[in-house]
Amino acid sequence: MYRHLERRLAQQIREFLHRSYGLDLPKIVIEQPPRVELGEYALPLAFELAKKLRKPPRKIAEEIVAGIGPIDDFERLELAGAGYINARVKREQLASALAADERPKAEVPSGKVLVEHSSINPNKAAHIGHLRNAILGDTFVRLLRFAGREVDIQNYIDNTGVQVADVIVGFLHLEKKSRAEIEALTHLPRFDYYCWDLYAQVSRWYEQDKQNRDARVQVLHALEEGGNETAAIADLISLAVLRRHLETMDRLDIEYDFLPRESEILHLHFWDAAFAKLKDAGVLTFENEGKNKGCWVMRRGKASTKDAENEEIAEEDQKVIVRSNGTVGYVGKDIAYHLWKFGLLGRDFGYRKFYRYPNGHDCWISTTNGDPNHPHFGDVAEIYNVIDTRQAEAQNTVVEALRGLGYNQQADHYTHFSYEMVALTPRCAAELGYELSEEDKARSYIEVSGRKGFGVKADDLIDRLIASAKKEVDSRHPQLSDDERMTIATQIAVGALRYFMLKFTKPSVIAFDFKEALSFEGETGPYAQYAVVRASNIFRKGGFDPDTFAGDVASYVSTDDFAKYLNGADGNEIWELWLASSKTSYVIDQCIATTEPAYLAKHVFQLAQLFNTFYHRHPILAEPAASRKRFLLATVAVVRRELTRALAVMGIAVPAAM
Repeated sequence: MYRHLERRLAQQIREFLHRSYGLDLPKIVIEQPPRVELGEYALPLAFELAKKLRKPPRKIAEEIVAGIGPIDDFERLELAGAGYINARVKREQLASALAADERPKAEVPSGKVLVEHSSINPNKAAHIGHLRNAILGDTFVRLLRFAGREVDIQNYIDNTGVQVADVIVGFLHLEKKSRAEIEALTHLPRFDYYCWDLYAQVSRWYEQDKQNRDARVQVLHALEEGGNETAAIADLISLAVLRRHLETMDRLDIEYDFLPRESEILHLHFWDAAFAKLKDAGVLTFENEGKNKGCWVMRRGKASTKDAENEEIAEEDQKVIVRSNGTVGYVGKDIAYHLWKFGLLGRDFGYRKFYRYPNGHDCWISTTNGDPNHPHFGDVAEIYNVIDTRQAEAQNTVVEALRGLGYNQQADHYTHFSYEMVALTPRCAAELGYELSEEDKARSYIEVSGRKGFGVKADDLIDRLIASAKKEVDSRHPQLSDDERMTIATQIAVGALRYFMLKFTKPSVIAFDFKEALSFEGETGPYAQYAVVRASNIFRKGGFDPDTFAGDVASYVSTDDFAKYLNGADGNEIWELWLASSKTSYVIDQCIATTEPAYLAKHVFQLAQLFNTFYHRHPILAEPAASRKRFLLATVAVVRRELTRALAVMGIAVPAAM
């Protein structure tokens, strides 16, 4: 409702400016006053108009306040300071609408959105850094779907790259395994852990003798060529590891719709089709001399093949797309993949079902010849790629390639959803059994490295969090069955992990810490979950079913009672809680517009804080006045509903008890 009223206010202001001054302002800036008693919205509009109208800001503000007339559901506009305009809503009207869960329809952009996230190399177990990517991506999907968008979730699988090649080198050259022996190993419960250790061994083997790296080159050529024993072994390994990744992410309620693989981009000649387009458009040029002799390169930024004044272009302004040995680099394949995403390539994958989630949802994977009856993937209007900040240059190259081909509209709707890395606090690293020097112990965080085998496997992290939460739940609720306590512990652990990964803004390096993540106090998932559990317990103690009460909350309190208890100085504190509860859709819009889910985590924390303050100040069930007691219970019901709703968008369930 808060978002809806803000839009109504902006439209009325826009119409007044056109009517009174002949001005057309497409964007009206609306802020929030620092204190709830000053109103619900603040407009710095008069300061922006001062130069255009040649009047003092305060004079303009006076004219707007005096001339705009009544606005539905608004009490009045007020002049403030040197030219601010504060807008006050009719509290009882907003509260009644919120109690009835009225959600006015908003315009939803047309076209499907594609969110690509996770994209873990299928060569070893997923680690803590992959969890940040997957949780960010999954939450953004949930944000978009809450806003009414149709979303495809894709997880790109680089099954022909260096990392997969290195594990194959480990199996064939270090362990001397046959294909049959490798296939037997893939059936191990946690085959991805086996590969984790082997990958680190291969890295050490390369360091012993540089000539050992020749084995990697041979494997890479075999993978790109396809149709051979090495490629078959790669398929065995990558699919087994991929299945483990999906199982790991499913523990966090993270699902995918389609798994496009690099092998099909090569074997279905996606790159060949893209290469022809890029050459024809002059986006790629062949280098006959210099450092990149024999390569196909893409000139970057202002440099252009048609720019006669820039014939000598610095090496850093060029990006090698096809190497001199004829192999295409990662970025080239990515360009082809994104042309397919936008429906611009003229080719398509084959599809087959790969993984079925417990809820019956099927995840499809690319293949050369697949099932003709498959969902339609690709051909989308917008793309969000959740990829860490180190891939910014590669992402920018793809965007420039699209622009070079004349696809400016598509390039404008291509977003690199970038984020920083995840590290460990020294305390967390020590708890996990890593030996730290005195210098390490003094650091703010410890970086992890999969190549060196130093890191936190995702499943180990989830297991540790569940075990820690289970100890707490066992001590608090011994009367519950073990299955019930395990369900609650899992929900707390997953909530703690997801909230921890989301509460930091994307450019922040995260130093993960078990104790901080699982705390029931402060800005954590368990703190927010506990606020909802506390709200539910109020209803149970009062003899109400919380869900039944929430479904009919509007019938318990009249508009007159809302006016009685929300207006005036005594009502400001509780009104702040109602106002915060009205902002879920508003905050979600902010998250989508800025690609920053941290705003929702902050909203959830602030709402939980306000509720806990309210809980301690008002003896709800002991309230003697019947009408006020109903009003207080309605307040609890609305906060409980909005917290549950916001947490669900973050992928966090609310336990039955804590």
